[in-house]
Amino acid sequence: MSDATGSEGAAPDPARRRWMGVLARASAAEIAERLAALPPPPPHRRLRAPETGLVMARGRQGGDGAPFNLGEMTVTRCSVALPDGRIGHAYVAGRDRRQAELAALLDALLQDADRRPALLAAVIEPLAAAQAARAAQQAARAAATRVQFFTMATMR
Repeated sequence: MSDATGSEGAAPDPARRRWMGVLARASAAEIAERLAALPPPPPHRRLRAPETGLVMARGRQGGDGAPFNLGEMTVTRCSVALPDGRIGHAYVAGRDRRQAELAALLDALLQDADRRPALLAAVIEPLAAAQAARAAQQAARAAATRVQFFTMATMR
């Protein structure tokens, strides 16, 4: 059974990119809390147990300049398989093995079109809403410290 990205080398599924982004930014406790309200997931088999390592973070000056190595970042990855053959993968920042395994499990479950609507409504959408609220709150705190340099220049 193929994964949600389709054939090798094809563009990634935007829906899958979204749910994986939400899961990567959520804590293990947040994911587990949302999963607890649902029927238990089917048993899964670890293809790659959660393991922690380093990856090189790269950047580009101005967004389109020559790439440069920014530094190393700790990540944890995991891959699981469901009895129906669906495979889920996850890479999360940091060392949280439980988060990586839960994200991989949800990735596999969300690839099933029959399960997807319930999982999106019960897990992904509430997590995304909470993340958006935290981002808005952080942006509001940052905006309160903004200095209008143009205004200061006209006060001379």
